[in-house]
Amino acid sequence: MGERNLKSNRRGFTFDELISGEKPEEFIESAQPFMKLMMQYQCAMLEVQTKFEVLNTELSLDNDRNPIESISCRIKKPMSIVEKLKRKGVEVSLSSIEKNLHDVAGIRVICFFPKDIYKLAEKICSQDDIRVVEKKDYIQNPKPNGYRSLHLILEIPVFFADEKKWMQVEVQFRTIAMDFWASIEHKVKYKKDIDASTADIVEKLRGCAESIHSLDIRMQEISEYIDTKR
Repeated sequence: MGERNLKSNRRGFTFDELISGEKPEEFIESAQPFMKLMMQYQCAMLEVQTKFEVLNTELSLDNDRNPIESISCRIKKPMSIVEKLKRKGVEVSLSSIEKNLHDVAGIRVICFFPKDIYKLAEKICSQDDIRVVEKKDYIQNPKPNGYRSLHLILEIPVFFADEKKWMQVEVQFRTIAMDFWASIEHKVKYKKDIDASTADIVEKLRGCAESIHSLDIRMQEISEYIDTKR
């Protein structure tokens, strides 16, 4: 297809018509390049996931425990991709996806303690086949609502059958406590018939975030104390 706009294919069908299932043959033809791009993001995501699994195994030898509690991965859904491109006011096309979106492929790494997050981030960023595109530390500098996490945009080379291609993957690091807060905040934020932006709810959520952060630090201190007694 080359550089075909996702809004329509060469026969003039709109993107909405194609995804509606009314013209399945045209949809399949138009979707192939998009599916290939999503496959490439999937492969990049798996490459980064494997790197974290290796680090988790290796670092467990140093501390007699795994720094990672769990790893989850996701590829952004097609309609979410289109909606985000539209919000950004940019063209809805394959090249625009690669140029303007950094979170098509996403990995969430849940750690036990904040120090594990920084250790893993340091190790992954120091690997010579990784390019760090962006780093946002919402642990040291939480968002106004209390949200804490460490975000990285990483670029990694992926070797396909006929090409080597640098692909971007977003990585979010959270502790178990941070992830618990973020999950609850998300449910509250999008709950129907409730305005989660009211000052009272915002303040309560921020207070919970501070309490959870204090818990993270206290549990980390207990863990470090126990380590010194071994």
